[in-house]
Amino acid sequence: MAIYRCNQCSFVSEDAVSAVGTKLPCARCGTPCTVYGTVFYVEKLVERYFAALRELAALKDAETPVEAGQAPPPAAPETAVPMMGDAFNTDALATAAQHQGLQAWLAAKQIQATFDFSAVDTTGFFDDAAKAIGDGYGLFSELMERVRFSYRKGFSWLNLELGGLSQKDAQAINALCRTLHSYTFFSRYTWQKQEKIVRLTLQSAPAVRAFFEGGWLEWYAFIELLTQMQARGRAFSCARGVKITFPNEDLHELDVVFLQQGFAPICIECKSGEFRQDIEKYLKLKRRLGVERSRFIICATDLTDEQAAGLNSMYELTFVNLSSLKAHLQTLV
Repeated sequence: MAIYRCNQCSFVSEDAVSAVGTKLPCARCGTPCTVYGTVFYVEKLVERYFAALRELAALKDAETPVEAGQAPPPAAPETAVPMMGDAFNTDALATAAQHQGLQAWLAAKQIQATFDFSAVDTTGFFDDAAKAIGDGYGLFSELMERVRFSYRKGFSWLNLELGGLSQKDAQAINALCRTLHSYTFFSRYTWQKQEKIVRLTLQSAPAVRAFFEGGWLEWYAFIELLTQMQARGRAFSCARGVKITFPNEDLHELDVVFLQQGFAPICIECKSGEFRQDIEKYLKLKRRLGVERSRFIICATDLTDEQAAGLNSMYELTFVNLSSLKAHLQTLV
């Protein structure tokens, strides 16, 4: 027996037919919902229930006055826990309790943080699409640039002529377009086999446009680090798109940040376009956060290995491209 919960209308229902991990329309509102195994779903629900109880207990302790001469109550336990289940299909990270570790670390430095909990919800297709694009970016970079250019110019469609490519490369690009269409990243997809032309109609949804204009790289970096943390059973607190305010009211945003229990955060700034004018800004931000250079990473899609090595020797930052990101993260986790 399987179960699903609609994120749109909160409807919960059992399903005896659909396979675990597939999507089916909500019986109440029609929104696509992911099907979970009942035992797995209950386990995750119990985990979140007890996490909420721990958070509530910590808040009650903080509100209890301490009498003179009386020992203060014990500190609340760490809220960071090892990631369980499928990293590509969970909303377990999209909670205040999961973000509490990062919030506490920043608050200790007198930095206010604003989190978007939904930014780490992987029950949708943003992470899956980003993983497919990032793993094959050497081949898919032109497609991404064409889509981004079309959005910028206000075009609603584009054609990809694949006849000049090898059969293998043409098939891979066509397959990616078909997959992105199935994920609703394109509102229409047509493959003209004889002419070897893919015709795509762009999706007008703001979230999809933001994904193609650079959000996909943040998702890729996030899922790469999340996967490694999970594989090693690390306890952590993580977030995307964190808006931070320093005591002097300076505002910044951290693209991807993970706080592994017992260590300083790992911060990844993601750049799918020009970034050189921002190097000084990142140097100042790294110093104000007080993290080592190896843990403040600039992931830029257009960097060659040689360019990254040169920049690493010049600045107190770590520069990587998509090919070297995973290897560097493995040295930190």
